[in-house]
Amino acid sequence: MNQATWEARVEWPLAGAAILFLIAYSVQVISQPASTLATILTSVIWIIWSAFLIDYAARLYLAERRRRWFIRNIHELLIVALPMLRPLRLLRLITLLRTLHKIGGHALRGRLITYVIASVTILSYVAALTVLDVERNAAGATITSMGDALWWAMATITTVGYGDFYPVTVIGRLIAVALMIGGIAVLGVVTATLASWLVESVAAETTAEVESGDQALQKELTEVKEQLRLLLESNGTTADDDALVQRPSR
Repeated sequence: MNQATWEARVEWPLAGAAILFLIAYSVQVISQPASTLATILTSVIWIIWSAFLIDYAARLYLAERRRRWFIRNIHELLIVALPMLRPLRLLRLITLLRTLHKIGGHALRGRLITYVIASVTILSYVAALTVLDVERNAAGATITSMGDALWWAMATITTVGYGDFYPVTVIGRLIAVALMIGGIAVLGVVTATLASWLVESVAAETTAEVESGDQALQKELTEVKEQLRLLLESNGTTADDDALVQRPSR
């Protein structure tokens, strides 16, 4: 088995594990359950972490150039090496984004639209969830509920930034910086996609107008030929089409 075969086999199971992790982490942060449910959620999270650890070890082992793969996939190491830092656990959702990037269809624009929508949704929700986790119990916190966190995330990723809610902790501000950078990148992709669509639409309309003009010109030339033929025939002479009308060369 090579690395490509392994990745193809575990891609969807790991995407499902990432979704399950997001659900478990969401319940853990939003509901803050106690006793039995909290233990179950913690167990689920650790099982998922183990699955990602096995996947990382397998891909590193199967890589043709292990040192090069290791350097290029530092973020994969962060996913499995920092399980005790709760906000960084959400790095596992990179796997989900990578999978969603492949289901937008074969057209480049379709992939971009799918990726942008998925990225905005996941980044906003994950940022809101993480900020709520680290900010809720901080001194002077303004983000203390999931509703506040979602509002803050949407205002930040769209680069609006009303300022009514803001992080006060170091980790919260780092998350805000990452979300702002992500928002700028997403807006750039949306702008580029829209510009591409507009250029393509204008080009298609221009081509249609040119083709329509050529057809109209051909029709007029045909009518002129017919009129000249009738005129010559009425005078008792004949002429071929080339003699009647010669279309100027381009």
